[in-house]
Amino acid sequence: MNSRAGLTVGFDLDMTLIDSRPGIKVAYDLLSAETGVPIDSDLVVGRLGPPVEQEIANWFPAEAVDRTADRYRAIYAEHAVAGCLALPGAHAAIAAVRAHGGRAIVVTGKYTPNARLNLDALGLDVDALHGLVFGPEKGTVLRAEGAAVYVGDHLGDIVGALAAEAVPVGVSTGPYDAAALTEAGAAVVLADLTDFPDWLAGHLAARV
Repeated sequence: MNSRAGLTVGFDLDMTLIDSRPGIKVAYDLLSAETGVPIDSDLVVGRLGPPVEQEIANWFPAEAVDRTADRYRAIYAEHAVAGCLALPGAHAAIAAVRAHGGRAIVVTGKYTPNARLNLDALGLDVDALHGLVFGPEKGTVLRAEGAAVYVGDHLGDIVGALAAEAVPVGVSTGPYDAAALTEAGAAVVLADLTDFPDWLAGHLAARV
């Protein structure tokens, strides 16, 4: 282990490490067909980030949200995982953290067992996984893990990083562009994770 042994870098999952839109669209279309409730799945996949319950509440009455969210998660596990793809640079970003002797962790709003299915299916090997956290709640987890950097595509990811006093790194692979992520407080915004290894090397060199 080298001098970076204490380094921990957190990553969001959906639209940061993986493109889950095809799988999520399939899951919502199946949920709509099963329940008879119209759901605009194209609209849904254009605003990923918050917990499933928040999205379900746009389509179902309050008393049905929890059970419908549970059903969605079961459909996702069975039908959606195969449709998800690793985003460009995802594997290399994790490898870059390891190359500096660090730990790569995932902190996501996604249901933890489904996040694990995605990671395993795509061969994304991380040191820890924390699910069902969003916004400031991510900050609590990141702080407990000692994360120095958190990478995400959503404004809620920037909020979480700032709450943990971790360096907030935005990627414009999700619903927000570089301007919005910067305005929210991102220290840097990358087009995608292919730029992350060089950024991390420069960031760590500047700290020496």
